[in-house]
Amino acid sequence: MKSLRWVMLLLMVSGLIASFWFSQGWLQLCAGLAIFLFGMQCLEEGLRQLAGSKLEQILGRSTSTPFKSLLFGVGGTLLLQSSTLVSLLTIAFISTGLIQLAGGIAILFGANLGATSGIWLLALAGQNLSLSPLALPLLVFGVLAGFFGPKSKAAGRIVLGIAFIFLGIDQIKEGFASFGDGLDMTGLREGGLRGALLFTAIGMAITVVLQSSHATLMLTLAALASGQLELGQSLAIAIGSNIGSSVTTAFVGSLGGNRNGQRLALAHVLFNITTGVIAFCLLGPLTWLVHVLAQPLGLGENSLIQLAMFHTLFNAMGVALFWPLQRRLAQYLIRWLPDRVEPQVLITELASEQVAEPECTRARYLNERALDSVDAASGAVVQELGHLGRLSLEVICHALYLPVDQLAQAKGDERVLQAKPAPGGLDAEHLYQFHIKGVYGDLLSFMGRMDLPMDEAHQQFWVSCQLAALQLVDAVKDAKHLQKNLGHYLDAPPSAARDAYVELRRHLLTTLHEVRELARSDMPDEMWQSRLRWLDEQAASFDAQFRQRLFAEVRYGHLDGLQTSSLMNDLGYVSRIFQSLRNVLMLGSEHALFRELRKFGDEQESLIRFS
Repeated sequence: MKSLRWVMLLLMVSGLIASFWFSQGWLQLCAGLAIFLFGMQCLEEGLRQLAGSKLEQILGRSTSTPFKSLLFGVGGTLLLQSSTLVSLLTIAFISTGLIQLAGGIAILFGANLGATSGIWLLALAGQNLSLSPLALPLLVFGVLAGFFGPKSKAAGRIVLGIAFIFLGIDQIKEGFASFGDGLDMTGLREGGLRGALLFTAIGMAITVVLQSSHATLMLTLAALASGQLELGQSLAIAIGSNIGSSVTTAFVGSLGGNRNGQRLALAHVLFNITTGVIAFCLLGPLTWLVHVLAQPLGLGENSLIQLAMFHTLFNAMGVALFWPLQRRLAQYLIRWLPDRVEPQVLITELASEQVAEPECTRARYLNERALDSVDAASGAVVQELGHLGRLSLEVICHALYLPVDQLAQAKGDERVLQAKPAPGGLDAEHLYQFHIKGVYGDLLSFMGRMDLPMDEAHQQFWVSCQLAALQLVDAVKDAKHLQKNLGHYLDAPPSAARDAYVELRRHLLTTLHEVRELARSDMPDEMWQSRLRWLDEQAASFDAQFRQRLFAEVRYGHLDGLQTSSLMNDLGYVSRIFQSLRNVLMLGSEHALFRELRKFGDEQESLIRFS
């Protein structure tokens, strides 16, 4: 499959090189489009870097009401010049709990309205206005800004993005002009329904390829201005571009593990398709309405303005149609895509039934789009640490040769604690390799790819996340070492050594239960800290009493030196397991953003709440 992709890429590059050789106009057109898309990329990166870790506060102020969410969508699309990008960022925000579903739906409405802003700018500028003179000084100032610190560099990136967008627009116009009749679509005389469907499909295809409805409409405006498209054809392409912008959103949303992200992606698809279908069915009346509105303004012959007016009109019509239905739509989406039932036990394999190697457990909540925002990435990491925490507790429980349901009991079943290891018991090394290592590796890889600037609080939070993940993995590794001697002595006849290992088993199970309950607790901070101190005292008391018991057994001749050595080492492993899990709890309590980690894997409606 990989080699096939390389062959296809090589063929595409070869085809482009050949086409550039035979057509200078086509080369200009492609170069202009590349410059335009690069400008959008610079603009996006600059805005993300400038917002940095303040994005959570911006979101909190901007999405507190449906109308503010609508304005946020309009403003975000106006700045980024891509409704597709705003939609994908919104999915990342809602997947990590930064915003709620209703707010995300309103942002999508605003993104569709905001998509019309760039078209109006281009239409008002007209085909005869060159933007290159404005772009040249912007290039100079954008480069200079890169020498005066990170914030200035981010601002310079924004300025460079605008400059490249202006240069790309002029290059595309020149490309269309020199391309002449080579791309003239006015000769396609498909009339009526077939013609409208054809150009709607063209608009969808171009948007899916370019990943930007703005770029599609900018190409359409250039072709319309140069006479290579008729107004009716361009209107159908505008409808197709709206529908096409939801394809990428639907694809990314379907890949995400979070239900809210999938619901928002479905809402975007429903909105765009419904709006597009209505606009297509009313294409004739809407075209007539655009002519009627343009005539009094003296714009009856200005096809560019009429295209911008049509695009705004049918998007506004869609928002007006869906606006009263926001709450009902959110309810239907929750009904159609209900929350996944969280399994009581994550590790369900049985060693005795294994025929082939099980599939490695991987990260659940880490999404590439979350890396576009410090806060979205932070929320994703907290959720994934909860997943890793649940897996770690289960692996430690299996290392004790105990069923996972014993974790939920305040006092372990004595018959289970005294029992020998079952024949189908799972090996802790196997569980580490297949259920811990992959998730831990995904977490480190995800955090390593974060390259956005962070303030001091977020830098400390990021370090805390890395330490928490390391502590969980260390606890599992200590459990692996503990399992070796534990299994040997539990399988042996009754003896003082076996009784001591049963006592270690009982103590660690009780500790795991207390840690699990403390992690889930919603008690006030003072009570929570008091409970943790009590747990520390219990652990220290057990450690001292167990050591005294061991030396007493040695004096009475019930234990030999080798058995005592093994028990002392394994007592150390038990103590380190507790300390590692305790450190995770403390890390969570010391940082505001990290506090939710105390809920080892419990799915919350929102990990980071707005007050």
